[in-house]
Amino acid sequence: MNRREVIIALKKYFDIRELVCPHTYAAFGERSWQFYDFMELQVIYILRYEIFPEGMIINTYKNGGQYSQRGNRCNICSLVKEKTLAGQIYLTAHKGMGIDFDVPGLTAEQSRQRIFVKQDKLPCRIRLEKDVNWVHQDIYDDINSTAKIILF
Repeated sequence: MNRREVIIALKKYFDIRELVCPHTYAAFGERSWQFYDFMELQVIYILRYEIFPEGMIINTYKNGGQYSQRGNRCNICSLVKEKTLAGQIYLTAHKGMGIDFDVPGLTAEQSRQRIFVKQDKLPCRIRLEKDVNWVHQDIYDDINSTAKIILF
């Protein structure tokens, strides 16, 4: 699939507000898809369609949901802004190259294990954050590893 086809396929599962922060959506609306790397869009699609058919929760935008920075984060999102104001470097995959999510009915560890079992479906190498109670996935490439899935 090309980029347009992947976005059309993803729209069956996600409203763009589930993938970007409220600031980004307020400024760019449906055009916010442009801020995602094509490879990351493909990974999100495979995760949702092939690996987690029961669904994934990234951002919750309806009725003031509790998650708003688990997809793409902009420079005025609190997680980014606080680091910047403190003079700390903050390089994040949450600039269109990664997401945090939960899967209804599964723990984060169960979700990570399912990704490992079905890693052959992934279009590229990915990283998964370990020892957290959510799933962080990104496409940062650790050149020191040849593994399809890198835990960090």
